[in-house]
Amino acid sequence: MNILICNVGSTSLKYQLFDMDAGEKVLCAGGAERVGTESSVFYHKNFLTGDAIRQEEAFPTHREAICVMLEQLLCGCIESLSEISCVGFKVVHAKGVTGVQYLTEEVLRAMADFNSVAPAHNPPYIAAIRQFKNLMPDTPMIGSFETAFHANMPPEAYLYPIPVELGKAHSIRRYGFHGASLEYLSTWTAKEMGREDLKLVCCHLGGSGSRCAVKNGVSIDTTMGMSLQCGVLQNNRIGDMDPYIIFHLVEECGMELGEVKTMLQSKGGLYGMSGFVSNDLRDIQAAAENGNVNCQNAIKAYAYGIKKYIGAYAAAMGGVDAVVFGGGIGRKSDLVRALSLEGLDFLGITLDADKNRNPDGGDDISADGSPVRIYVVDTNEEIVVARKAKALLEQ
Repeated sequence: MNILICNVGSTSLKYQLFDMDAGEKVLCAGGAERVGTESSVFYHKNFLTGDAIRQEEAFPTHREAICVMLEQLLCGCIESLSEISCVGFKVVHAKGVTGVQYLTEEVLRAMADFNSVAPAHNPPYIAAIRQFKNLMPDTPMIGSFETAFHANMPPEAYLYPIPVELGKAHSIRRYGFHGASLEYLSTWTAKEMGREDLKLVCCHLGGSGSRCAVKNGVSIDTTMGMSLQCGVLQNNRIGDMDPYIIFHLVEECGMELGEVKTMLQSKGGLYGMSGFVSNDLRDIQAAAENGNVNCQNAIKAYAYGIKKYIGAYAAAMGGVDAVVFGGGIGRKSDLVRALSLEGLDFLGITLDADKNRNPDGGDDISADGSPVRIYVVDTNEEIVVARKAKALLEQ
């Protein structure tokens, strides 16, 4: 069974083709960058032959990128598109829909109903899925919703303090995101530690990110809410903020509501706090090391937010057995890991500074004798989605 997994961004497309009957073997992988411009880039690697390409293309829309991807799949990976059992997507959000679903028009409409709370994710996904349907009309399209991992949170964790009937009428509640990564991190850790009865704080840290309390394999709380605009600050999203700041900016500071919305979702977070130096932590860290105080404060605020949630989730679970870092920043930034765990010895969380400097994926970087394990893990969202798609097809 061959399953094609696609990750769609507003200006990108990434994919992997898995042979699920051959030990979940990756046959090929690739993607497109800067979709929507005249200077797009396409890259592809065939793991069967070792051949790889990277070339400039013009991709006005995702359709052109998808067409080039399908052409490359037929160059030594598969002989016919009919060999693809389904196309799987790590979809984000839909009103009244979660779990693993065939992406029917009804499900796509439910996704569109939440365009306002997932504006950077739902519209490009819906458009790309429809392009796939047109190009591969006989191939099932399956979506694994990021909210599914958090579906069993208790009411005290997911309810908002608004009139209860308003929340019910408009499906307003905490949903949580990054479910595929958090599921992978928690499942990996349970296997590594040989236990299912674990209290974990999983930290998916990337351009956007989630912290999650996982108890006995179940998400009981997470930092993101109805939208991806809360929790710890992100690359250019604000994270947690007093909502009355919005009214103050509009009513007293002369800003338009649309202008404030743009600021919150694309000019806040590390980007805004750094003084618009960059939304990339690596650039901000370099500027901080050169004495930029704004960048220094941005990094400290980011790590401080992570630390607070680790402590809060340890309290919610009545302890913690391991802290798990994944995602681009979680995997690669020793500085963020060190600052986030600094001073948490009282919880039994003690980092080994030498192990933290350049760990391999899967390494335990806790100090000898630390009661709590600290892992750095190469998360794999694509295989989680592929497994769920396979299970749905086999039902």
